[in-house]
Amino acid sequence: MLTRARRAWCLYDWANSAFATTVMAALFPPFFSSLARSAGASATEATSWWGYITAGTLLLVALGAPVLGTLADLGGRRKTFLGFFAGLGILMTALMATLGDAAWQRAAVFFVLASFGFSGSFIFYESLLPQLAQGRDLDRLSTRAYALGYLGGGLLLILNLLMVTSPHWFGLPGKAVAVRLSFVTVAVWWGLFSLPLFRHVPEPAAVPAGGHATGRRGLLAAFAELGATFREIRRYRSLSLFLAAYWIYNDGIGTIVKMATVYGAEIGVGLTHLMGALVLTQVVGVPCSLLFGRLAGRLGTRAAILLALGVYGLISVGGFFLASATHFYILAGLVGLVQGGAQALSRSFFAGMVPRHRTAEFFGFYSTSGKLAGIFGPLIFGAVGQLTGSSRLGILSLVVFFGVGAWLLSRVDGEDGLRAARQAELDAGYTVGD
Repeated sequence: MLTRARRAWCLYDWANSAFATTVMAALFPPFFSSLARSAGASATEATSWWGYITAGTLLLVALGAPVLGTLADLGGRRKTFLGFFAGLGILMTALMATLGDAAWQRAAVFFVLASFGFSGSFIFYESLLPQLAQGRDLDRLSTRAYALGYLGGGLLLILNLLMVTSPHWFGLPGKAVAVRLSFVTVAVWWGLFSLPLFRHVPEPAAVPAGGHATGRRGLLAAFAELGATFREIRRYRSLSLFLAAYWIYNDGIGTIVKMATVYGAEIGVGLTHLMGALVLTQVVGVPCSLLFGRLAGRLGTRAAILLALGVYGLISVGGFFLASATHFYILAGLVGLVQGGAQALSRSFFAGMVPRHRTAEFFGFYSTSGKLAGIFGPLIFGAVGQLTGSSRLGILSLVVFFGVGAWLLSRVDGEDGLRAARQAELDAGYTVGD
């Protein structure tokens, strides 16, 4: 059975998945597109602008993640940092409700800051995982959290779908008001269900080196610790190779998540169908995330991730031929089949190779490798759209990301990575029972 701390940790996935589903995937991309078109942009230009904004957001997170993770490890304040970034994301999400017609620049600022808060909070949320589970329990706990995230994000998405399609049921004057009010519901949901983590999940101890990470001294210590990690990276060969693989294939996954609805809107799929397809992704994702946890126990974590990447390759090819709402529903179902499993098992596979006394720092690298490389997918998507007048070749190009990422992942030795992490813990004075 899950302990109270584990349940509270998993519940944060339930909390912030509302932002990933309703805001990031479902409503905000077509909402932004409508604002840009009101300002005079074409549909393809709006899609391209969205790709550039997404890339800029990822760059912002990537540049800050390693130092933030190191600071949190040194100071033993991972939950404090998590609370700051979650608070930033919640506030910016609520402010989205104030956006008026054609205000696409302000919309871009709100989304960048909200996404920065969302992604930044995940660095510190995920860094708590190795403190709560070890070994095969990592896979089970990580996939349970993803399943809970799919369920929570899906439930609120269904409510938001009803609000948008039938605003009169809620006493709202129209769809535009319903969309803006949906952003407020996400902020409330995210804030409310984050509280158990802060109450029940213990704060891991600070790294016993150099005192407390505060002020200028803490920042200098963070850079010193970060530099030491770069110098020692060859010691963690398997972990480094996995990061390279994750860097590439997660760029493809992230691009599909962030660009799907704005791409669907470009080819004429209506908002109701876009949201309905994402509900399908959530519904399929709940059992399939759990299924991938079991699959990892039978095939191994690496093999299960490789299977998911193969399906993603098929999704990219299918996206090139997308021509109707029915096709969009089919592809959304396939994404739900593998998305939670691929991301949850990537997280647990990485966590197994991380020394426990440097988890926030290493998860900062994990976030950086995903976010920094993730810049290229949306950039390519946007650039191809502007050059060709259509985004179809952009979606097809993602096949390369999944193929190269899968090839690198096939060369990762997870057992070697585990041995290196345990040896690093022993060298730092950790024992098995710590």
